Amino acid sequence: MMQSISVQHIVKTYSEKKQTIKALNDISFEVSKGELFGIIGPDGAGKTSLFRILTTLLLADSGTATVEGLDVVKDLKAIRKISGYMPGRFSLYQDLSVIENLNFFATIFNTTVDENYDLIKDIYSQIEPFKHRRAGKLSGGMKQKLALSCALIHRPTVLFLDEPTTGVDAVSRKEFWEMLRRLKEQGITILVSTPYMDEASMCDRVALMQSGSIMTINTPQGIVQSFKNAIFGVRAKNMLHLLNDLKSNEMVSQAYPSGIYHHVIMKNGESKEELSAYLQTKNHQQLEIIDSTPTIEDCFMNLMQENNE
Repeated sequence: MMQSISVQHIVKTYSEKKQTIKALNDISFEVSKGELFGIIGPDGAGKTSLFRILTTLLLADSGTATVEGLDVVKDLKAIRKISGYMPGRFSLYQDLSVIENLNFFATIFNTTVDENYDLIKDIYSQIEPFKHRRAGKLSGGMKQKLALSCALIHRPTVLFLDEPTTGVDAVSRKEFWEMLRRLKEQGITILVSTPYMDEASMCDRVALMQSGSIMTINTPQGIVQSFKNAIFGVRAKNMLHLLNDLKSNEMVSQAYPSGIYHHVIMKNGESKEELSAYLQTKNHQQLEIIDSTPTIEDCFMNLMQENNE
């Protein structure tokens, strides 16, 4: 299958207060044409530095990267013509109206809104009733739709979306991912980053990233299926004391809050009965232990622990 994005051994460091911070530590991955590929990781993982390198806004210290076969250093003008970029922070002109922003970005790429309206109509039609409203006065979800429309108006073949759903309500997040699926169906390659682990399941493949390094790359299903440790959901009357007792037990690899339960990852396949016997010695009231199915977040936490050992 043809590759749309290729990243090979990218390293990026920053000097800050006499310290050297390695934002990207030997990053390598490839994205196939028409793929929806997710970079999943918390703030500070290096996602934005990676996106800025791939969109020709930042130079790597070492390594190489190509977009549609074009080198991000030598062919930056050509890459900018075929790429759409939606940065993490809303970066459109706040004092211009919706339609003025859209016309401005179309003009930059020597096109018009009418010429490419069919590509953005599903998205833009939702904010078109407010086309004369200033961008700065839009809600979070409407700003998101405007930014995506502006990134698409020149009909790019590759779309880079850096944390596009951060700070947006749950309904708008769901709508946004539905829009991305429709864009993927039109053959656009999409690279998207997010700190939300639940959004990983929307991607064809994901890279789990932490502290400038990629911990694993797989399909969402493949990541979950590779999880081998026993995992339980545990709750009791005093959840704080329960969490402390879980963390202090040698059988437990990790314990952390997850909804109404604490998720508990066991080290060596210990049973639910063994965990229950230990917790009963701590006199927890209303104790409940259930088998749990691992989520992407559980896999991420487990990989972090393994990498730190």
